[in-house]
This record gives sequence, structure tokens and C-alpha cells, in this order.
Amino acid sequence: MAHVVELSYYPVKGCAGISAAQAPLTPAGLAHDRSFMVVSDEGVYRTQRRDPRLAVIRPAITADGERLTLSAPGTEDLHLRVDTTRARQKVDLFGTAYQGIDQGDTAADWLSEVLRARSRLVRVPPEHDRVTDGMTPGTSGYADSCALHVVSRSTLELLNRKLSERGTGPLPMNRSRPNIVLDGWAEPHAEDRARRIRIGDTELGYAKLAIRCAVTLVEQESGARAGPEPLRTLAGYRRASEGGIAFGAKFAVLRPGRVSVGDEAVVTAWGESEL
Repeated sequence: MAHVVELSYYPVKGCAGISAAQAPLTPAGLAHDRSFMVVSDEGVYRTQRRDPRLAVIRPAITADGERLTLSAPGTEDLHLRVDTTRARQKVDLFGTAYQGIDQGDTAADWLSEVLRARSRLVRVPPEHDRVTDGMTPGTSGYADSCALHVVSRSTLELLNRKLSERGTGPLPMNRSRPNIVLDGWAEPHAEDRARRIRIGDTELGYAKLAIRCAVTLVEQESGARAGPEPLRTLAGYRRASEGGIAFGAKFAVLRPGRVSVGDEAVVTAWGESEL
């Protein structure tokens, strides 16, 4: 029986994650996940693909979502009272227009100094009504696509065995920035085939494979690009039929509730991998 061994949420898209022993699961994913986004002065999203230093910014957010703290090496912490009333503005995420609530000049100046590029911080509006794609539609904040990225430990263990065969050291799970890590499946990539998963009082529906990008090349503690792995090795055995390199799977939230480390993950429906 598979069970949850790690939970992580990422309040600010592209920035460091927060590990949790338990977390509310909302229709948009783990509470506060990707509810903020760093954008350029023109409102275009910033990502570790282009701005790997995002990884060194460590957020902390209160349970009610009203206060956000950002920390980064070599600078004082930024403490913000989250604004949800300011006028909405257009922001760009992968070429799609959404709305964002700007969090003010103090946050913009702090981020611009840390990232060495003019930046601003926006919050997803309460009325955000994004619809995500895939086999099971859902919603999310400013995530790349779906509400949850799920990976099993056996999936990472297979990758690390293949890296070892190349003479390369193992990589940590945080390179793939998952929300939920499961253990107990002997078969790697079983998450590809799980169509419905019940965890505690919640239920998840499979949406699609998680197609990986250059973010996986960024060492998450230092914010430095660390070479061609894992994409070079994954390209040898994880090329998706519709293009790209897959690692893990994306899920929509069918029934919100609360998830905890240690919860059993019961698959109630299986299917064939889309790989």
C-alpha cells in the first residue's frame, strides 16, 4: 500500500518550497500553493528557467494567508501584509492572460535587488477561476498547469540508478518540485497509471504526465544551474509520445479535505500510461 511521505507547497511560484506534516487540500491544490507570482514590470511571469535565483528566496506564510515573509541570503527579511483589495492588473503566464493583485513597491524593490532584475509580486485574486486541462479538468493558482504534482520514491530511485550507471551522483527529490511524494509502489512511474487516488478524506483525479523542463537543472539550495542532469538521462527512457520528457504526473482535486504525511494513498482506478 502506498502512503504519503512528503508534502510540499510553494507559496511563490518558482521560489523555495515549504515542507509540511499536514496541509489543507483545496480545489486549487495544497493551501497557498503558487498563490503568488513574481513578474516583470510588464507583468510577465518569472521562472527558474530564466531566473534560477528564484530558488534562494524562501517564503513563509501564515495559515490564514494574510502575512507573507520572504527571506534570501545577504538581505533582510521582507514582511508583508497581503493585499487582496488593490485593483487587479493583467499578468502573463505562458502567454495566457490572468489577473493579479500587485503587492506594492516595497516587495518590488526587495525582489528586484535579490533577482537583479526589475520585478514585482502579485497575488492570485480570490475570484480567480482558471480551468486546467488534461484527462481530469480542475483548477489551480499560478502553477504551470494542474493543482498537484505527484511523484513516487520508486520513480526517483530508478532515475538515480540510471544516473549511477553514468557515473553521476544521485539527485534529491526537490529537483522535480513535487507537491506529494508517495512510497510503497515497487514499480517506478506507477503514478502515470493511477487514475483516481484517495488520500485521507480527499480524492485526486489524474490529469496528465508532468513534462519536465530546465527547472530540474537548478540546484534548489543554491539557485545555480548544475549541468545537464536529470534531463539528459531522462531523455533516454522518458520521452512522452506527444513530446517532452515526463517525470511524475499531474492531478486535479476531485474532493478537498486534509492530507497528512503517513496517509495511505489508495488507487481506486488504474489506466494505461500516456507515455
